[in-house]
Amino acid sequence: MPIEFTRNENIGSQPNNPLHGVKLADILSHLVAELGWKEMAREVNINCFKSNPTVKSSLKFLRKTPWAREKVEQLYLKVTNV
Repeated sequence: MPIEFTRNENIGSQPNNPLHGVKLADILSHLVAELGWKEMAREVNINCFKSNPTVKSSLKFLRKTPWAREKVEQLYLKVTNV
């Protein structure tokens, strides 16, 4: 019996979204490498960047807090000039 592959219609469905396919963990890692925690805390005023910042704790907070995630995504777009 041959294996049937289904085509994923969602691939390429967001051509105008520069964040499509970019994971939040990758965004956060890039910002930490480029700016560091102190500059990120200045740009986005949230405690997870100020008090004992870690990628794990920041990801947990950002996944639960849409307004903060959007600010971090906007900072990423600003830093990467997209």
